[in-house]
Amino acid sequence: MSALEAVEIVLAEASTPLHYKELTDRMLKRNLWTSNGKTPEATVNAQLATDISSQGTGSRFVRTAPGTFALNDGTHDKYEITRSRKPEGTLTFLEAAYKVLSENEAREPMHYKAITDSALDQGLLDTKGLTPEATMYAQIVTTVNRADAEGEVSRFSKHGHGMVGLTEWEGVGVAIEIREHNKAVREKLLDRVSGMDPAGFEELLGRLLAEMGFDEIEVTKYHGDKGIDLRGTLVISGGIEVKMAIQAKRWKNPVQAPEVQKVRGATSANERGMIITTSKFSAGARAEAERAGFTPVGLIDGEELIGLMVKHQIGVRRENQVVIELDDGSI
Repeated sequence: MSALEAVEIVLAEASTPLHYKELTDRMLKRNLWTSNGKTPEATVNAQLATDISSQGTGSRFVRTAPGTFALNDGTHDKYEITRSRKPEGTLTFLEAAYKVLSENEAREPMHYKAITDSALDQGLLDTKGLTPEATMYAQIVTTVNRADAEGEVSRFSKHGHGMVGLTEWEGVGVAIEIREHNKAVREKLLDRVSGMDPAGFEELLGRLLAEMGFDEIEVTKYHGDKGIDLRGTLVISGGIEVKMAIQAKRWKNPVQAPEVQKVRGATSANERGMIITTSKFSAGARAEAERAGFTPVGLIDGEELIGLMVKHQIGVRRENQVVIELDDGSI
């Protein structure tokens, strides 16, 4: 028996709306449905949210309160999810989407509206926006597109018509092989960049800045690892210009907060500071870069650097291959 069939039996016998946790408890105690997962209640909630989202008024179920469902027999008022409540243990939209999908034992794509509703029902999101489902989908699409552009492996996969799944569900196949190949190339590229001499690294960053839309780029005279290594003007649409003073750090160890302070102190009154490194930034460095009352300092770590190089095809080339698959529904 499927989870939704078991839900229908329990709700019919209860003759009253039930929270998805109570529904799951009754289903399991009566052996109406079995689950091998660690979070069966999340699976039930996700499947109910998916059914209501996809079937609309034709669904056998209706949401009557946060996380509470009844049979759609016309006797219960439909519940409009309150967007302004303050749930406990809230996550970002992407973290909430991943949690909802990872707890879906069916391992099937869900519509972004169903993902959002399930996340709200579980108290995973804290949002006052009127269209959280639009925010959810926009963030998922953005992260997938960014990953594709930078040759990364996104946690999410798009399946058309607003359906979203997890890449880890795909197992072995052409898509996974391509992503794993790209991951290996990115790692080799980072190793190659990390092994460059300091002057060559700074010249490489000058090329990258030009591709990113910087103008008036100047690679300053090499003085070891002191001071500002590059200067440039970032040209933003609308004629806005931001002068940047950039320090290049071809390091293996994480960059710490004092380095951020040094860069901030080395910038002039009309400049913004930035550090680009082949390593990472410590939590203290990131906090210092955004310290209230001080000019922010931009930070680009090794992974982000390689992502930008892939996006602008510096050190790599993009090869497009045509892969065809049968479409069973077309003929």
